[in-house]
Amino acid sequence: MADIDEVKTLFAETQKTVEATKAKVAEMEGKSADYVDQDSLKKMKSDLADQIAKMDTAQAELKARVDQQEIKGNRPGAAKIDTPEAKAMDSYMRKGVEPPAEIKAMSTGSQTDGGYLVPDVVRDGIQTRLRRTSPMRQVATIVSMQGDQYQVLVERGDAGYEWVGETQTRLETNTPDINRISISQHELSAMPKVSQRLLDNATFDVEAWLTAYVSGRFARAEATGFVSGDGVNKPKGFLAYSKAATADDSRANETLQYRATGASGAFAAAPNAADVLVRTFYDLQGEYQVNASWMAKNTTMAEIAVLKDSDGGFLLRDILNADGTLVRTIMGRPAFVADDMPAIAADSFGIAVGDFAGYTIVDGQTVSLLRDPFSAKPNVLFYVTKRVGGGLTDFDAIKLIKFGTS
Repeated sequence: MADIDEVKTLFAETQKTVEATKAKVAEMEGKSADYVDQDSLKKMKSDLADQIAKMDTAQAELKARVDQQEIKGNRPGAAKIDTPEAKAMDSYMRKGVEPPAEIKAMSTGSQTDGGYLVPDVVRDGIQTRLRRTSPMRQVATIVSMQGDQYQVLVERGDAGYEWVGETQTRLETNTPDINRISISQHELSAMPKVSQRLLDNATFDVEAWLTAYVSGRFARAEATGFVSGDGVNKPKGFLAYSKAATADDSRANETLQYRATGASGAFAAAPNAADVLVRTFYDLQGEYQVNASWMAKNTTMAEIAVLKDSDGGFLLRDILNADGTLVRTIMGRPAFVADDMPAIAADSFGIAVGDFAGYTIVDGQTVSLLRDPFSAKPNVLFYVTKRVGGGLTDFDAIKLIKFGTS
């Protein structure tokens, strides 16, 4: 892995290239179509998307470098085994020694024993990495619970009121609608394999390897589920709900509001291309604007990157913090690249903005591990499962932008 300083240098150079490309694209778009090579313009926008992806890759590499240092700590080489749980897990993974009965798991969907509940340190490591790599986990509401369903009562609308004099008759006032929302948990699994010889190597950090592999696989699966999952054996993504162009006070329950760009499969023509971003942001009620974030696919971010505000400044801005984290903003609010968001196409809902705490992720309280030394000899398979669900609980908190005429 590259040295941290080298990665920072790469990031800085890429950022300069991105800014230069933005300026060139903006200059070309400002000219008459008669003088612009549209193929060249399209290629430049594609290159800009690639450069933004390189910036994200550099940031991910910095995070991975930090994660590696955190995992190693003061223990070069061998895994640290100083608790009964860690010893039991190490013996189970290396040799298949069954853990004590009190830390065995039982599977609710099988008549056979369900494996082994991993120690809290491993579970926490997986969850921490998931939060770092998943845009939704960084901004959504996360609850941890046992059981299959999380239920919440949601108010929509507002309670009525009246001003009255001291002796005036009081009238009955309206009450808000109460809607019960249930979020089911679903099983998410991964099955990495490792050779028995490597497991026999005492300097091989089994715990760190399992954490890194499983968290990476889970993160990719969850990212799709939280954005576009259909709710069948997986979370229900926020894009899977009904959508309407009506405002908060008149929209049907469990429906998200959207605003159209005015052009099919594109932003509106200049100089009004950026208007839809501004107007959609202000469709949010003030309480949601405070914690709002943007989400869009990498290629969509490239299109936003060349849009300018009324003062001539680029809407999309990138800042690299001293700790190696990248902050990308639109209108001063964080912007996340989420490649599970739809690409720009006719009538696609390619941009989301809002307080994503209105989306709730429900985590099970355990991660289970089952060792299989037979199916892939001479390798050992590790079947890892966790339970997770997700769904919208506040339908006024998130707004969408549709690349369409209405």
